[in-house]
Amino acid sequence: MKTLASRLLAFAAGGVDAAMLATARFGARRTRRLPHAARLAVLDPMRRLYSDLDASRFFVPPDPIAPRLEFVRAMPDHVQVWDASWASRFEPFAESVRDKYLANEANHTAVARLFLASRPRPAVVLVHGYSAGQWRVEERVWPLRWLLRRGLDVALVVLPFHALRAKTDSGRFPPWPSRDPRITNEGFGQAVYDIRALLGWLGRRGAGPIGMMGMSLGGYTTALMATLQPDLAFAVPVIPLASLADFARDHGKLPPGAEGDEQHAMLEAIHRVVSPLARPSLLVPEQVLVIGARQDRITPVQHAERLASHFQVPLVRFDGAHLVHVGIGHAYRAVGRMLNDLGIVADAFSEARQGSNVE
Repeated sequence: MKTLASRLLAFAAGGVDAAMLATARFGARRTRRLPHAARLAVLDPMRRLYSDLDASRFFVPPDPIAPRLEFVRAMPDHVQVWDASWASRFEPFAESVRDKYLANEANHTAVARLFLASRPRPAVVLVHGYSAGQWRVEERVWPLRWLLRRGLDVALVVLPFHALRAKTDSGRFPPWPSRDPRITNEGFGQAVYDIRALLGWLGRRGAGPIGMMGMSLGGYTTALMATLQPDLAFAVPVIPLASLADFARDHGKLPPGAEGDEQHAMLEAIHRVVSPLARPSLLVPEQVLVIGARQDRITPVQHAERLASHFQVPLVRFDGAHLVHVGIGHAYRAVGRMLNDLGIVADAFSEARQGSNVE
């Protein structure tokens, strides 16, 4: 039974989301909105480029990688922490933005922080949200020690244009996803390219079943991977973004009324090739779990609901918000039960005492 204090704390967590949105809008560069007809004229060539594009043409398989590994520290239970880096040889599909997309040299190197036991184990790749990816942040946001104690190796991967992959002079907010839908699409193309390369290396290293979990933008990426990578052992989108067009509409980026509806439909068509809602999951429902936050003001819980409905998988809601994860422990315990049912980890997840330590 929820206490009054827990309900108030969850409501306050939603207020943190609202304050963050207000700050982002205040700090955003002001741009003049194009008239409706002009906006459609800009978007239509992008629609023709991407809307009928088959995913197999857009998402090109990466070559095998041999990451450079730099030792960071040792942890309990014979776990060692390594920083991995490798060349991202991704090439944009759209020639019209190739030079602009590739101009950021830092983004040509993919990076991940690895938490590896002395012998390879089942593994989970964790994918951060927008404007995140810094090691000190990610090691606190995720239930890292809980995952390690349960018998999983962990890889924290950095998305394109974030953290170590960002320009030092790029400002507070990453340039991807972008106001230019082509840059947004190509960024997801590179994210999939780099994560597939990491999955391949982990597999060749001898890792057991490998799954993914991602938050927010990383939740969208995780859901997208579930439609592209049939050998994923599991996929858990957490507080996910589900639709780029819906996000634009939710946050006032589209005009009201019929004009907004038309632009929304155009964006849905442009982003179809990178949308997790455009294809079925390649995993069986028992391998997928969606987690949403009731007080989320950034990617409202409707995004999680839409994704769970599309994949026909369970949705676990917690009382917190996007930035303050009040009550998320019970959702992670549901992840533990799923992994136990799949045979990926032992039944230690069923211990209530250990489960209470998730948060």
